[in-house]
Amino acid sequence: MRRILGSVLVAAAILLPATDAAAAPVQAYATTPGTAWWTEHGTTVLSIDDSVRPSTAAALTRAVASAGGTVLREPGTRKPHIAGGDVFNAGALGGRCLVGFNARAGATYYFIAAAHCVPAVGATVYAGTGTSTVLGVVAARDPSSDYALVRYTNTTVAKPSAVNLFAAGLQPISAFGSGTVGQAVRRTGPNGVRSGTITSLNVTVNYAGGTLYNMIRTTVCSEPGESGGPLFAGTVGIGVNWGGSGNCATGGASYYSSVRRAATAYGVAPY
Repeated sequence: MRRILGSVLVAAAILLPATDAAAAPVQAYATTPGTAWWTEHGTTVLSIDDSVRPSTAAALTRAVASAGGTVLREPGTRKPHIAGGDVFNAGALGGRCLVGFNARAGATYYFIAAAHCVPAVGATVYAGTGTSTVLGVVAARDPSSDYALVRYTNTTVAKPSAVNLFAAGLQPISAFGSGTVGQAVRRTGPNGVRSGTITSLNVTVNYAGGTLYNMIRTTVCSEPGESGGPLFAGTVGIGVNWGGSGNCATGGASYYSSVRRAATAYGVAPY
């Protein structure tokens, strides 16, 4: 589904008679920064973070409640998580993030990353925090769903189809899946391995930098420096970290682009 937001608004409208004026305010607020929208059992759900002004939050709550929907409060402010000290970086033009998942098409090797971590197609990305070791070049990126594909040009670096659990070694990844609501998942990054569950699929996220579609919402905590990191369940890769609200001390939700959607779009697979 390329534009899940449209489906959310349709779902909200279905809950009301055609003459009910409450549908218009829901549509008017649909792209408000600091909100995330999805449907759950046919009902519209709106999540509001702390960046939404109280007056706007009150108006949104009235509109969604009138439409028969549900409003949640999400502490903190949603934002992409980028910081130093991570697995790869795009130099001065991009961020320093984590590799999501390795994949390949035939004999050509790639990794799937977060789009907000890399600049334009053709840009060079590097290993570690410096720029001395080239990893590859950006082959494709989709900022609307926050995933990108980087083609390896470095033939000497190891490229296992696995995620790094640090002290626990490597976790092989043999497939990409969509995930299900309630599924137990883990993510890995510089702050260790964290666990949680998927709470929603096909979420539309509005934040200060724009709008994202088809996102996965989880209870797994996330912090700056962990953008692009992998979300997985056993040997199945599920998502690539965009960011979220809160942190691992206070909790909060985190959001992921679908690695299965990215792999399908780019014609790549784990190995």
